[in-house]
Amino acid sequence: MDRVGVGLLGSAFVSTIHAKAFRHVPQAKIVAVASRTEEHARSFAEAHAIPKWFTDYGELLALPEVDVVVLGIPNYLHAQACVDAAQAGKHVICEKPLCTTLEEADRMIAACREAGVKLMYAEELCFTPKYVRAKELVDEGALGELYLMKQAEKHDGPHSSWFWDVDLSGGGVTLDMGCHAIDYFRWMLNKKRRPLSVYADMGTYVHGERTRGDDDAVIIVEFEGGVRGIAEESWAKKGGMDDRVEMYGSKGVIFCDLLRGSSFLTYSDVGYGYAVEKAGSTVGWSFTMYEETWNYGFPQEMQHFVDCILHDTQPLETGEDGRAVLEIIFAAYESAATGQKVELPFVPPARKKPIELWLGKQGRPT
Repeated sequence: MDRVGVGLLGSAFVSTIHAKAFRHVPQAKIVAVASRTEEHARSFAEAHAIPKWFTDYGELLALPEVDVVVLGIPNYLHAQACVDAAQAGKHVICEKPLCTTLEEADRMIAACREAGVKLMYAEELCFTPKYVRAKELVDEGALGELYLMKQAEKHDGPHSSWFWDVDLSGGGVTLDMGCHAIDYFRWMLNKKRRPLSVYADMGTYVHGERTRGDDDAVIIVEFEGGVRGIAEESWAKKGGMDDRVEMYGSKGVIFCDLLRGSSFLTYSDVGYGYAVEKAGSTVGWSFTMYEETWNYGFPQEMQHFVDCILHDTQPLETGEDGRAVLEIIFAAYESAATGQKVELPFVPPARKKPIELWLGKQGRPT
């Protein structure tokens, strides 16, 4: 094999990012897209010059020219789509979060292992150029011994309506964006320091009319060796995307603002089409992004996954990594529900979804 055939499942915002990312990967070609709505599938294929489109992803999986599928579909569909893809002999790239329960994660991992295909977990922060360079400095010893890491991702809410429905998404902002922070912490520590405990506080502060889930959260993860990770995640912050990391060590500090260093300042009386992901308005002053997909790390991520398929190598981010992230996130929901620090490893009680205890404590239907 000298070129990887790609099939996209989904036709909304993240699939658009995936399509743009693969344009930078010469060893890959998108050959088909599947989306449940015919008009969405057709228009997406036309917009991105994709030869084939389907409303039934089973037809896409039957194509011999498809080597890997990329799951850009609602969270509750990840597990079954992954199992179906694996049984069809396709490698799988799964957008975050991996799925909605640990049982689903185990099914996905087992199905891919039994089929001899790769399950690759799409966490772009591990490929974001600015954060990759920061990690190189940490690994070099520029900060001495790390003792604190912080990651914050905040905006005023997701693109698609299904995110607001916890029955479809599996959780609120903690699951949707906390997964970035948790995996970022693990990656910064080279996945060598075991997480010991989680403490979390979360609530629904702005979007109570739209969701039963959490829209703002603070999560503290303690790792072996006295290193702490603090995640601040929000769907309640106005003014567009904010993504920052900070690292503190015995010999130095690093402050990274992902977006401000790759944008320019604009003023407009009338506004304009697009400034940055989830910007509420472009009237007045705004930060205008350029090469946004590249600065987020999506092309680098897809290049890495394609290389892993071509050369049969281990991905930087696997299904097991996605599962490890979920375990910590589910412990965070338990902590927020009980008001107590939760020790790791953590096995969620036998409920449909780990967010349900937290919903019950909020007096919301589960």
